[in-house]
Amino acid sequence: MSDNQPTILVTGGAGYIGSHAVLSLQKAGYNVIVFDNLSYGHPEIIKDVLKVELIVGDTNDRPLLDQLFSSRNITAVMHFAAFIAVGESVKDPAIYYQNNVVGTLTLLEAMRAANINKFVFSSTCAIYGTPQEIPMTETHPNNPLSPYAYSKYMVENILKHFDQAYGLKSVVFRYFNASGADPSGNLGEDHTPETHLIPLALLTALRKRDHLFIFGTDYDTPDGTAIRDYIHVNDLASAHILGLKYLLNGGKSEMFNLGNGNGFSVREVINMAKKVTGIDFLVKESDRRPGDAPMLVGSSEKAQSILGWQPQYSDLETIVNHAWQWHQKRHGNS
Repeated sequence: MSDNQPTILVTGGAGYIGSHAVLSLQKAGYNVIVFDNLSYGHPEIIKDVLKVELIVGDTNDRPLLDQLFSSRNITAVMHFAAFIAVGESVKDPAIYYQNNVVGTLTLLEAMRAANINKFVFSSTCAIYGTPQEIPMTETHPNNPLSPYAYSKYMVENILKHFDQAYGLKSVVFRYFNASGADPSGNLGEDHTPETHLIPLALLTALRKRDHLFIFGTDYDTPDGTAIRDYIHVNDLASAHILGLKYLLNGGKSEMFNLGNGNGFSVREVINMAKKVTGIDFLVKESDRRPGDAPMLVGSSEKAQSILGWQPQYSDLETIVNHAWQWHQKRHGNS
């Protein structure tokens, strides 16, 4: 650890987006401590790839957080520790509110007690609900449609009030569809169960799955399938570094969309997965899922103008190719 560089606590740093943020923080010269309960995180990524300190713990554990903050000189917190499965949140909302809302509140209270007042929060475009305009901007009305989305919306409001009352400054990032993997092939997406389209397509190409479903082929889109905004995980991570620097330089609390600004349909993604892998695989068509919008595309102009953020990997082929390198390494021979 470098004594003259700020130390950043990354909650959920053993997970998909969190681990890429840790790598970006390291490359930018920051000291990093990862805090993760490992319910979904991968400790071997921390140990073997990132080689940073891992504290196994839960954000609901206030005594552990107090002990951590009092024993370390932590400057800011990046918070990725959240449950993210929309369907699961509908079936079991209690664990989403306990983990995503109460856990975050406990973390913020521990930060406040330790006089740490800079917070970068991983939110979601799902708080907008069904789009009323495309591309969606930060001024789009908020209408969260699931307990997952609502848990993120609640935290955003908590952060607003914590700034007004206690001066705790935050940058909130509303992601569109995080995708891809670090070009090294050493970090990538590995959820259990997996619910995201690109990894599902690649796992099908690797014969880990028999087939892939398209949910809904009758949307009012050019090919009838839903359109989503896929943003490379390294571009998300680079935005977090810029958001952190913005706060460290005295920036006021702010929220930003993070997306590519262009959308790709489910069929386009599947066809690209077949092209990149060179493998044809079975695709089945099914009915729409309730709550799925025909099109979700975000505007990231605000992040570009205020933070100077520029996505480096906006091309779908690059996104899928990076994910494929990771999936072959991670799942190719198992």
